[in-house]
Amino acid sequence: MIEVRDAKKWIQNGARRVEILKGISLTIPAGQFVAIVGASGSGKSTLLGLLAGLDTPSSGEIWLDGAPIHNLAEAELATVRGRKIGFVFQSYQLIQTLTALENVLLPYELNLEGSGVKQARLLLEEVGLAERVDHYPIQLSGGEQQRVALARAFIVEPPIVMADEPTGNLDSANGKLVLDLLLERNKRAGTTLVLVTHDPEIANRADRKIVLKDGMVVEDTLPYAAEQVVGSALLANEESNG
Repeated sequence: MIEVRDAKKWIQNGARRVEILKGISLTIPAGQFVAIVGASGSGKSTLLGLLAGLDTPSSGEIWLDGAPIHNLAEAELATVRGRKIGFVFQSYQLIQTLTALENVLLPYELNLEGSGVKQARLLLEEVGLAERVDHYPIQLSGGEQQRVALARAFIVEPPIVMADEPTGNLDSANGKLVLDLLLERNKRAGTTLVLVTHDPEIANRADRKIVLKDGMVVEDTLPYAAEQVVGSALLANEESNG
């Protein structure tokens, strides 16, 4: 579903070049839940932005669903983003002059034909906001705003959902609720989920954990659940052998 080939990103500051990503190569298959972790400044959000087509690499290639997106014009990138990717920001990024329902509907109206009102209402019900459809963001708590943002990310039924610290501004209860909603969608709809996080507990729930340091991948683990299964099998084998 997603392939990165030696992607680099740098910023030119006069004669000085600041390197943010130093050659990232990886493949994310369809349906996988990947957590990208690392210290602040490691390049996590920059990498996520490249995967989502929100930014372009300085060199290297980004392939999405078998098609290259690293050299697309902005209008073409916007079309890809609108139909293939649902993005969840840490700071919600809701439009303050639109109601919850109107915020959720926006990607549908920009990218698809017909009416998405019924689907938007169902999604808001799914995230526990059936009674808040006509409320504006200022009338909603942080947790409620992030759940509106989740419904907005799901509205066009994208095959890929990306989230940048989606629980970073939330308390533990709301953070767990948001994560559970993301994982439910990942399992039920088979969406690919790529999530940037600082939270080790969230990373440990992922199928795969990619650790960045100084703009490079320094660790790319086997699925967490698979590691547990293998470890349990080895332990059982040792015990059976005495």
